[in-house]
Amino acid sequence: MDISILLGLQDFRNGAGAFLAEFMKKMTFLGELNTALVLLAILYWCVQKELGTYLMMGWCGNRLLNGALKVTACVYRPWIRDARIVPYGDSITTATGYSFPSGHSMNAATLYGGLAVRKGTSRGLRIVTLVIVALVAFSRIFLGVHTPQDILVGIGAGILVMWLTGKLMSWVETHPEKDWIVVCVGIGLTAALAVYAAVKPYPEDYDANGKLIVDGAKMANDTFKAVGWVVAFLTGWVLERRFVGFSTEVSVQKKLMRAVSGLLGFYAFSLILMPWIKEWLPGPAGTIISCFVQMLYISFLFPWCIKRFEKNGSRAK
Repeated sequence: MDISILLGLQDFRNGAGAFLAEFMKKMTFLGELNTALVLLAILYWCVQKELGTYLMMGWCGNRLLNGALKVTACVYRPWIRDARIVPYGDSITTATGYSFPSGHSMNAATLYGGLAVRKGTSRGLRIVTLVIVALVAFSRIFLGVHTPQDILVGIGAGILVMWLTGKLMSWVETHPEKDWIVVCVGIGLTAALAVYAAVKPYPEDYDANGKLIVDGAKMANDTFKAVGWVVAFLTGWVLERRFVGFSTEVSVQKKLMRAVSGLLGFYAFSLILMPWIKEWLPGPAGTIISCFVQMLYISFLFPWCIKRFEKNGSRAK
């Protein structure tokens, strides 16, 4: 049934012309990993630290759950299951790892659904964010890179994690001295996932020419990315709380300076340092370390720079 739905959408997409498909490509962009990281960083550094922390904590939880489910279910992508499925344009390049559940849908559930379920969000903003979640998820089946069950489970699991994250952050607010418990439990679960993804057997199906259809080790790459991001966020989160304590209650000019300088550093890490680490240390270890460095920059290193240089700037005046 899921393949039939995709084939029906594919026929409609081919008949409707490129305009609608290009619009869906733009919607899918809102759920991509790099988009999520940039938006989370800007919110955390420049808009509202508390909101950014909540969304990053939830995003890390979603990445962890998504990685665990993908390497457990090992569901092949639609075009592998049925050669009649032809993803639109270059959409296949955004479809990494196994198919179930949809990572884009879970990212959208974090960034936009997280706002929708957050206490105090206005009704208007709640409606807008839920519409974005629905459009990002639908774009994945419209473009032919996911099945309906992939996106439905992705949305449901993602929003559930964000609701639980809200409860967790409320508990941390009332028990600030126990943040180390969150860090220890989170890193423990992450380490267990890393071992599980590394040692578990993966399906080995071959085509008529004897070629392996899907390499399970490569499919687990997104899971190892999650390991690096989660450990780095939890480490940076507690370090920032204990030793930095920056604030987003600053002038608009300072916020703009933070956004520009912070993103320049982020892209320097992402485009220069991360590829170098992966080249120097290939395989899961390189993936974990490079993603660890990237997230540690967002959660701790740049906030430390903010606190130090803005304080020195104030003294100079």
